[in-house]
Amino acid sequence: MSEIKYLADKVFVHRWPHDTPLWDSFTKDNLDDHINKNPEKKQIIVKDNTITIENIEFFSLKKIGISVPFFKDECTMIFEGRFGDLFGHAHITIKSGNYLDIFNQLIQWRENLQNNS
Repeated sequence: MSEIKYLADKVFVHRWPHDTPLWDSFTKDNLDDHINKNPEKKQIIVKDNTITIENIEFFSLKKIGISVPFFKDECTMIFEGRFGDLFGHAHITIKSGNYLDIFNQLIQWRENLQNNS
């Protein structure tokens, strides 16, 4: 499958699960400055078995949830994964007019990922 590229309106990444190594202050500050507390749209690239948020590539993906919340014109993806030696949980929201197209592409990607695992 080719990659899925889009700009997310909101992204939040935090350490999860709680029994994984603590993040150093550089990592926390970098995520807050560039992703969590940055109001600009973030580049998302979904390809094969990775998800890249800006310049952070997540792998060893699991618990991938993709939904269109009731009464909202948006698509949300939530997942757990690793980046470097660290573990994280990410929430990605897109509110653009093509959110349903992206939703359908993400569902197909997730099905392909699960079938190839």
